[in-house]
Amino acid sequence: MCLPTCPTYGVAHNEAESPRGRIAFAQALAGGQANLTPSLEKHLDQCLACMACERVCPSHVRYSELIVATRAMVRSRPPRSRGSGMLAFALSRPRALRAVLALLDWPLLRRCVASRAAQRILRPLRLDRAAAELPRPARRVSYPAAKPAAGSRGRVGVFLGCVASAVDRDVHSAAAHLLRAMGYEPVVPRGQGCCGALAAHAGDLAAAERLAAPTRAAFERAGVDTLLVTASGCFGTLRDRTFAGSSLQVCDIHEFLHGDAGIADLRFRPLDAAIALHTPCTQANVVRSGDAIRSLLGRIPQLRVHAMPAQPGCCGAAGDYFLRHPEIADTLRSGTLDGLPAAPDLLVTSNVGCRIFLDNALRRRGRSLPVVHPIALLAQQLDN
Repeated sequence: MCLPTCPTYGVAHNEAESPRGRIAFAQALAGGQANLTPSLEKHLDQCLACMACERVCPSHVRYSELIVATRAMVRSRPPRSRGSGMLAFALSRPRALRAVLALLDWPLLRRCVASRAAQRILRPLRLDRAAAELPRPARRVSYPAAKPAAGSRGRVGVFLGCVASAVDRDVHSAAAHLLRAMGYEPVVPRGQGCCGALAAHAGDLAAAERLAAPTRAAFERAGVDTLLVTASGCFGTLRDRTFAGSSLQVCDIHEFLHGDAGIADLRFRPLDAAIALHTPCTQANVVRSGDAIRSLLGRIPQLRVHAMPAQPGCCGAAGDYFLRHPEIADTLRSGTLDGLPAAPDLLVTSNVGCRIFLDNALRRRGRSLPVVHPIALLAQQLDN
């Protein structure tokens, strides 16, 4: 059952590019029955770690643990692009990352970086791909004070992340606005940073722990019981590694809002629009809260929600995957956008990597289609 759901198998139609094939490689390596070759290593590295296979497996094989353990065992990865290395370096410095992205977002600089001349210069340095996929940082949104539907209901932590702290600033403002309207005090601890997901998925567990340590310490100092996550790609690592064994409860913000009785007291202005709802693979396979998102968006009167097709299953962003394996990533991205319903007014997605990757492709296709987060859309229409 895993083969039809595996995005890389869908591209290659090769057993070696499937979960079953990679498990066989892992078993052979662990048992000393196979030597590590560049080809074998490439097949392991080209796994997106989207966990679609784990979600449908009737035997409940814990593929997420297997792929991380195998990569940790290998550790001599194929040469990464320099852009990927720079991204990994930047994740431990969110403040510097925000400053650099804000600088590169100046229209003149962005045009220079995207020019053919700049691409020719950057190609020998292996930075052309990273420059072509630069994100566009969102602006922080100021909302009018919402009248809380209930009295004070306590404090909840909000995780910003590393890349998301620059690109999803509108989402974090929106989350705080909705939480205040429901009577919660949103807490954004200083000193938080990366969750360590990128390093963990690469098998570098020591680096993952090092990157996550400031985030864990920041939320422990904050004295909150609940941590809310707006980026689905960070959720699994925060829940299963960063705060494993902690009393702090890690929650997807959509599930938190959907499961809170106070959501019924919020009023939303009508929006006569059609949206294409993209469900990131981490939202579907790790968080598993796609129904909560659809239910929340259903509270906006007149909004027409059209779910995008489940296949190819991943848009190809997958952390730094789009930098390391651009051909597969671009194939998956094209397949995703080819599944757009006719003439939507908005594309809605709940993961920062998907938002960046899909937005860049839409602009190249000449489509002025805003790519927004579900939480930002809900806050925009809030009428309390």
